[in-house]
Amino acid sequence: MARKTKQEALATRQHILDVALRLFSQQGVSSTSLVDIARAAGVTRGAIYWHFKDKSDLFGEIWELSESSIGDLEIEYRAKFPDDPLSVLREILVYILEATVVEERRRLMMEIIFHKCEFVGEMALLQQAQRNLCMESYDRIEQVLKDCISAQMLPAKLLTRKAAILMRSYISGIMENWLFAPGSFDLKKEARDYVAILLEMFQFCPTLHEKSG
Repeated sequence: MARKTKQEALATRQHILDVALRLFSQQGVSSTSLVDIARAAGVTRGAIYWHFKDKSDLFGEIWELSESSIGDLEIEYRAKFPDDPLSVLREILVYILEATVVEERRRLMMEIIFHKCEFVGEMALLQQAQRNLCMESYDRIEQVLKDCISAQMLPAKLLTRKAAILMRSYISGIMENWLFAPGSFDLKKEARDYVAILLEMFQFCPTLHEKSG
């Protein structure tokens, strides 16, 4: 019975997160209250507060779930492409772009981040946390690029920090533009080409390579 109760609690928590994700996407984060979420989820406000301290805590949980899925994917691709860090990087980037189109949860999350969230009021508490995640993202990308260099799959003189900043900006920019106007280009069909272009920039762009002497 205790196990069933725990499973039910986890199911309720996930249901609240799913409902919050939809409402944040439809109404914007600042315009959505915990009362709105409770009503739409068919639970009491007490149930919301049992799982989450406040709205920023709930939103932070959604963000972390999105980030953790990428970490799980990296483990999967490292097993699939042993000793081939460039293929791992390529497939993760392709997945991120394609999933924005085909996976509802990820699409809604990206839509909220880019177009439906203002870091004001109670959400201001999350801004520094998001900045920290951004810096950690640069560090992770840079390490992957260094792994590719060690495997002789990218140029030894690649400026890895600049490349990491460029990669995050490039991928985020493509997603943001597609989410704003999905009919403007076929992201799912063209995702692999956009990733190939980025990696070719790393290979051949002289400005991204350390100058000799």
